[in-house]
Amino acid sequence: MSAALAFAVVLLPYSFIGPFVGTILDRVSRQRALLFSNLIRAIDLLIIALFVSNGRTGVDLTVLVLCAFGINRLILAGLSAGLPLVVEPHSLIKANAMAVTGGSVFVVVGGGVGLGLRKILEPLHNANHSDAVVVFVAALGYIIAAWLSSRLNRDEIGPLDHQRKEASIGQGIKEMNEGFIFLKEHKDAFRGILATAVQRGGLTALVLIALLLERNTFHDSSHPEAGLAGVAFALSIAGIGITCGAVIAPIGVERFGRHKWMRLSLIGSALSPTLLAISTHVFSLYFAAFFTSLFGQSMKVTNDALVQSKIDDYFRGRVFAVYDVVVNAAIVTGALASALILPTSGKSALVPLLISLIYLISAGTLLHPARFTSLL
Repeated sequence: MSAALAFAVVLLPYSFIGPFVGTILDRVSRQRALLFSNLIRAIDLLIIALFVSNGRTGVDLTVLVLCAFGINRLILAGLSAGLPLVVEPHSLIKANAMAVTGGSVFVVVGGGVGLGLRKILEPLHNANHSDAVVVFVAALGYIIAAWLSSRLNRDEIGPLDHQRKEASIGQGIKEMNEGFIFLKEHKDAFRGILATAVQRGGLTALVLIALLLERNTFHDSSHPEAGLAGVAFALSIAGIGITCGAVIAPIGVERFGRHKWMRLSLIGSALSPTLLAISTHVFSLYFAAFFTSLFGQSMKVTNDALVQSKIDDYFRGRVFAVYDVVVNAAIVTGALASALILPTSGKSALVPLLISLIYLISAGTLLHPARFTSLL
């Protein structure tokens, strides 16, 4: 439950401000938003590194961490909204696949660098100082990201000129409502967003299972470092699955079309958790981590391109902010629901089977061929 609440603490605050983030992305230069967001996050992490180094904890540290995560969602929504302005429509799926693949690879690399640095530094310093160095290195990464953002022209990724108006909270709420109306007119995009959120919620439940299994079943609970290493390895395997899923997405779409490939991907996501329900073994966990991540990411990449192609740039920032909010809400729901059911050991046939069942129901309802087509 503590882990599930951690997901809620990290994600829910952004869900409340997400709609207004979308309005910002449709009002100001998205290039400037990316540039200054990365700079602000780098400064934020430098302060966090100072706090951690001094062993300081509490509300102020929590707020700083939440800011770092919240800014990340602004960056991701801005990139998704701006991508269609620099890529031809027929190349959107490939471009999203490349972006996700690069991101996934660097997530794994970053995790490895963080663990490696901590292992090297811990004998030389206390744990707080080691963690502070890791956070400091992360801040350097965001400074590099800000420099890369500066390589874009100010208006290269939008918004277009017709959106340059004064923004306000009232205007933001009005425009969010217009965005929902726009999604209602493009029901396949809206259904795709909901299906992607369901998949992410189930994936979060699997992460919680992995955390408990590695912490309390596969390793001695009195040695949490071994459990942490096990979780890191499982997440690395999931990261490889994410990368593979992004790579095969263009191939699947070319062979089956966007809508059918998303449906097949969600069905594919439903298969691997059943093995974990049958056998609580470390290889079952790795199998589920790899294939659920593979099919889930392939589905998300395809849906990102679908939404990008359906939504006019006038609404794109707001729609992708709503997209993030819906997915975040599903992640928190999946974490809390599974936390209520799972035993401390993480051994459970019920939760993996429920995940598979929900995936299959969603594939048969939200993504049913009669409702989820390019004609809607």
